[in-house]
Amino acid sequence: MSFLDKLKSRRSIYALGRNIATDNSTIESIIKEAVRNSPSSFNSQSSRAVILFNGEHVAFWEIVENTLRAIVPADAFAAIEAKINSFKAGHGTVLFFEDQNVVKGLQEKFAAYADNFPVWSEQASGIAQHAVWLALADHDIGASLQHYNPIIDEQTLARWNLPANWKLRAQMPFGSIEAPAGEKAFMEDEDRFRVFA
Repeated sequence: MSFLDKLKSRRSIYALGRNIATDNSTIESIIKEAVRNSPSSFNSQSSRAVILFNGEHVAFWEIVENTLRAIVPADAFAAIEAKINSFKAGHGTVLFFEDQNVVKGLQEKFAAYADNFPVWSEQASGIAQHAVWLALADHDIGASLQHYNPIIDEQTLARWNLPANWKLRAQMPFGSIEAPAGEKAFMEDEDRFRVFA
Protein backbone atom coordinates (compact mmCIF):
# COMPACT_ATOMS: atom_id res chain seq x y z
CA MET A 1 0.00 0.00 0.00
CA SER A 2 1.39 3.41 -0.94
CA PHE A 3 1.72 6.23 1.58
CA LEU A 4 -1.22 8.07 0.00
CA ASP A 5 -3.36 4.93 0.25
CA LYS A 6 -2.43 4.68 3.91
CA LEU A 7 -3.28 8.35 4.36
CA LYS A 8 -6.70 7.78 2.81
CA SER A 9 -7.33 4.82 5.14
CA ARG A 10 -6.86 7.00 8.24
CA ARG A 11 -10.29 8.18 9.24
CA SER A 12 -12.05 9.35 12.40
CA ILE A 13 -13.49 6.18 13.91
CA TYR A 14 -16.06 6.76 16.65
CA ALA A 15 -17.43 3.22 16.96
CA LEU A 16 -14.52 1.74 18.91
CA GLY A 17 -14.20 -1.61 20.62
CA ARG A 18 -11.67 -3.78 22.42
CA ASN A 19 -11.44 -6.55 19.81
CA ILE A 20 -7.80 -5.95 18.94
CA ALA A 21 -5.44 -8.75 17.96
CA THR A 22 -2.35 -6.58 18.55
CA ASP A 23 -1.00 -6.88 22.10
CA ASN A 24 -0.46 -3.81 24.29
CA SER A 25 3.33 -3.99 24.19
CA THR A 26 3.26 -3.89 20.38
CA ILE A 27 0.82 -0.97 20.40
CA GLU A 28 3.11 0.81 22.85
CA SER A 29 6.08 0.25 20.51
CA ILE A 30 4.12 1.50 17.50
CA ILE A 31 3.17 4.72 19.29
CA LYS A 32 6.66 5.31 20.65
CA GLU A 33 8.28 4.78 17.24
CA ALA A 34 5.77 7.09 15.54
CA VAL A 35 6.41 9.90 18.03
CA ARG A 36 10.16 9.29 18.17
CA ASN A 37 10.49 9.57 14.39
CA SER A 38 8.26 12.61 13.94
CA PRO A 39 10.15 15.75 12.93
CA SER A 40 10.31 18.86 15.10
CA SER A 41 11.92 22.27 14.68
CA PHE A 42 15.59 22.35 15.70
CA ASN A 43 15.09 18.64 16.49
CA SER A 44 13.55 19.90 19.74
CA GLN A 45 11.66 16.64 20.37
CA SER A 46 9.15 18.59 22.46
CA SER A 47 6.29 16.11 22.02
CA ARG A 48 5.35 13.84 24.91
CA ALA A 49 2.85 10.97 24.91
CA VAL A 50 1.06 9.15 27.70
CA ILE A 51 -0.42 5.79 26.68
CA LEU A 52 -3.37 4.54 28.71
CA PHE A 53 -4.75 1.00 28.67
CA ASN A 54 -7.43 -0.85 30.63
CA GLY A 55 -8.63 0.90 33.80
CA GLU A 56 -6.30 3.86 33.21
CA HIS A 57 -7.93 4.47 29.84
CA VAL A 58 -11.40 4.32 31.42
CA ALA A 59 -10.29 6.60 34.27
CA PHE A 60 -9.27 9.30 31.81
CA TRP A 61 -12.65 9.34 30.09
CA GLU A 62 -14.36 9.41 33.50
CA ILE A 63 -12.38 12.58 34.25
CA VAL A 64 -13.67 14.07 30.99
CA GLU A 65 -17.24 12.93 31.72
CA ASN A 66 -17.31 14.24 35.28
CA THR A 67 -15.74 17.55 34.27
CA LEU A 68 -18.30 18.11 31.53
CA ARG A 69 -21.21 16.94 33.68
CA ALA A 70 -20.39 19.77 36.10
CA ILE A 71 -20.56 22.48 33.43
CA VAL A 72 -23.03 21.25 30.78
CA PRO A 73 -26.79 21.66 31.36
CA ALA A 74 -28.40 18.34 32.29
CA ASP A 75 -30.81 18.43 29.36
CA ALA A 76 -27.89 18.66 26.92
CA PHE A 77 -25.66 16.06 28.54
CA ALA A 78 -27.08 12.85 27.02
CA ALA A 79 -25.41 13.37 23.63
CA ILE A 80 -22.10 14.24 25.27
CA GLU A 81 -22.29 11.18 27.53
CA ALA A 82 -22.93 8.92 24.52
CA LYS A 83 -19.90 10.33 22.73
CA ILE A 84 -17.66 9.88 25.77
CA ASN A 85 -18.95 6.33 26.21
CA SER A 86 -17.93 5.59 22.62
CA PHE A 87 -14.38 6.65 23.48
CA LYS A 88 -14.46 4.73 26.76
CA ALA A 89 -15.50 1.60 24.83
CA GLY A 90 -12.17 1.66 23.00
CA HIS A 91 -9.00 -0.24 23.83
CA GLY A 92 -6.86 2.69 24.94
CA THR A 93 -6.05 6.38 24.69
CA VAL A 94 -2.96 8.37 23.78
CA LEU A 95 -2.59 11.74 25.49
CA PHE A 96 -0.40 14.17 23.56
CA PHE A 97 1.54 16.87 25.39
CA GLU A 98 4.12 19.50 24.51
CA ASP A 99 6.95 20.12 26.97
CA GLN A 100 6.91 23.86 27.66
CA ASN A 101 10.37 23.75 29.22
CA VAL A 102 11.75 22.73 25.84
CA VAL A 103 9.89 25.60 24.17
CA LYS A 104 11.13 28.14 26.72
CA GLY A 105 14.68 26.84 26.50
CA LEU A 106 14.70 27.32 22.74
CA GLN A 107 13.21 30.80 23.11
CA GLU A 108 16.06 31.74 25.42
CA LYS A 109 18.76 30.13 23.28
CA PHE A 110 17.51 31.49 19.95
CA ALA A 111 15.90 34.82 20.88
CA ALA A 112 15.46 35.91 17.26
CA TYR A 113 12.96 33.09 16.78
CA ALA A 114 11.33 33.33 20.22
CA ASP A 115 7.82 34.07 18.91
CA ASN A 116 7.97 31.11 16.55
CA PHE A 117 8.83 28.33 18.97
CA PRO A 118 5.31 27.98 20.47
CA VAL A 119 3.94 27.76 16.90
CA TRP A 120 6.57 25.24 15.88
CA SER A 121 5.81 23.23 19.00
CA GLU A 122 2.15 23.01 17.96
CA GLN A 123 3.24 21.90 14.50
CA ALA A 124 5.46 19.21 16.02
CA SER A 125 2.55 18.00 18.11
CA GLY A 126 0.29 17.83 15.07
CA ILE A 127 2.87 15.85 13.14
CA ALA A 128 3.29 13.40 16.04
CA GLN A 129 -0.48 13.01 16.36
CA HIS A 130 -0.83 12.34 12.66
CA ALA A 131 2.06 9.88 12.66
CA VAL A 132 0.51 7.89 15.52
CA TRP A 133 -2.88 7.95 13.81
CA LEU A 134 -1.39 6.61 10.56
CA ALA A 135 0.66 3.99 12.39
CA LEU A 136 -2.41 2.72 14.25
CA ALA A 137 -4.47 2.67 11.05
CA ASP A 138 -1.67 0.65 9.43
CA HIS A 139 -2.44 -2.04 12.05
CA ASP A 140 -6.22 -1.84 11.48
CA ILE A 141 -6.70 0.08 14.72
CA GLY A 142 -9.26 2.86 14.55
CA ALA A 143 -8.87 6.20 16.29
CA SER A 144 -10.12 9.77 16.47
CA LEU A 145 -8.57 12.98 17.74
CA GLN A 146 -10.25 14.83 20.60
CA HIS A 147 -9.59 18.13 22.37
CA TYR A 148 -11.08 18.35 25.85
CA ASN A 149 -8.13 20.39 27.09
CA PRO A 150 -7.73 22.74 28.91
CA ILE A 151 -10.70 21.98 31.21
CA ILE A 152 -9.25 18.58 32.14
CA ASP A 153 -5.59 19.57 32.31
CA GLU A 154 -5.12 19.89 36.07
CA GLN A 155 -6.91 16.65 36.88
CA THR A 156 -5.01 14.78 34.16
CA LEU A 157 -1.62 15.99 35.38
CA ALA A 158 -2.54 15.14 38.96
CA ARG A 159 -4.04 11.69 38.20
CA TRP A 160 -0.90 10.45 36.44
CA ASN A 161 1.62 12.60 38.35
CA LEU A 162 2.86 14.30 35.20
CA PRO A 163 5.19 17.32 35.09
CA ALA A 164 3.48 20.71 35.27
CA ASN A 165 5.45 21.85 32.21
CA TRP A 166 3.69 19.24 30.03
CA LYS A 167 0.87 21.03 28.21
CA LEU A 168 -1.98 18.77 27.07
CA ARG A 169 -2.75 19.27 23.39
CA ALA A 170 -4.96 16.36 22.27
CA GLN A 171 -6.42 12.99 23.20
CA MET A 172 -6.64 9.99 20.85
CA PRO A 173 -8.97 7.16 21.86
CA PHE A 174 -8.26 4.03 19.81
CA GLY A 175 -9.59 0.51 19.43
CA SER A 176 -11.08 -2.01 17.09
CA ILE A 177 -13.19 -0.59 14.26
CA GLU A 178 -16.74 -1.61 15.14
CA ALA A 179 -18.35 0.46 12.35
CA PRO A 180 -16.73 2.16 9.35
CA ALA A 181 -16.33 5.90 9.06
CA GLY A 182 -18.91 7.76 7.01
CA GLU A 183 -18.24 9.32 3.64
CA LYS A 184 -15.76 12.18 3.66
CA ALA A 185 -16.61 15.32 1.71
CA PHE A 186 -13.87 17.37 0.08
CA MET A 187 -13.98 21.02 -0.90
CA GLU A 188 -13.28 21.96 -4.50
CA ASP A 189 -9.60 21.97 -5.47
CA GLU A 190 -9.82 25.48 -6.95
CA ASP A 191 -10.84 26.80 -3.53
CA ARG A 192 -7.94 25.09 -1.79
CA PHE A 193 -4.92 25.02 -4.08
CA ARG A 194 -2.88 27.36 -6.26
CA VAL A 195 -0.28 25.98 -8.68
CA PHE A 196 2.26 28.09 -10.54
CA ALA A 197 4.83 26.81 -13.05
